[in-house]
Amino acid sequence: MTTPAARDTAPTGFSTAEGIAPAQTASTEASIRADRPEPGVTRITFCRPERMNTADIDFVAQLKAALAEVDADLDTRVLVLTGQGRAFCAGLNLTGYGDEDLIDEQGLLPRAMGRQKEIADLVARIRGLRVPVIAAVNGATAGVGLSILCASDVRYAVPDANFAVGYIRAGFSACDMGLSWLLPRIIGAARAQELMLTGRRFTPAEAASFGLLAAVVEPDELMDRALETARQIMLNAPISVEFTKEGLWKSLEIPSFEAAVEFENRQQIYTALTEDRAEATASFLEKRAPVYRRR
Repeated sequence: MTTPAARDTAPTGFSTAEGIAPAQTASTEASIRADRPEPGVTRITFCRPERMNTADIDFVAQLKAALAEVDADLDTRVLVLTGQGRAFCAGLNLTGYGDEDLIDEQGLLPRAMGRQKEIADLVARIRGLRVPVIAAVNGATAGVGLSILCASDVRYAVPDANFAVGYIRAGFSACDMGLSWLLPRIIGAARAQELMLTGRRFTPAEAASFGLLAAVVEPDELMDRALETARQIMLNAPISVEFTKEGLWKSLEIPSFEAAVEFENRQQIYTALTEDRAEATASFLEKRAPVYRRR
């Protein structure tokens, strides 16, 4: 648990100011920027607009490091992901992933598998993050960007954004970066099959009708909408939110209703005995804002 003094500071590599120094690895330019637009909210911005925020070895490493800091910082209640420029994340950087030296060291096939696991693990970490993730999609989203979107918990996009599976159009299988598991569970198997087999672009209006997006939002309202949702989430007790996120994802894997109910029962008893549950009830009855302690 962080100390009271620590609650006024950002975790290592973060800043409470707008326009902060980007999180970065030792020998490369920044691919992401992390800041705290409001108490309890960490925002990670993909900040290589000249490259359409495409993923390479530095992007993956920097984003993983930032996610680890978010997960460890108990004062972060919600994470917002967004991008700069015309793209959220337009997929893998097809001009080069940046691991040529590792290919020389490890060999082509072992390194190719290592690269595959690195990127897929990034998507898994977003899905498994302790706190809810809100994707505020500012533009083009394809390939690994679409997988990042699907691994998020709440999704908004601007009207001019566009989406594509991407992998299959680049000559690979469309079943990549967890998409074959995520997309059918979010929009249904029939819709996912059509999008993954064709690789066609689809619009935010289509994505919203499929259930992929919670709403389509005008560009000047996108971040405000994401932050408003974050505030609504933070009206609820931290452990209750974390358990709910975990339970929702786990229930997609549980094979039976009875097993899901047993899992829910344990969540309910755990949260019922927390101090924050009592505070939630008291604040409701007293018509005041809750003060949670995550205990």
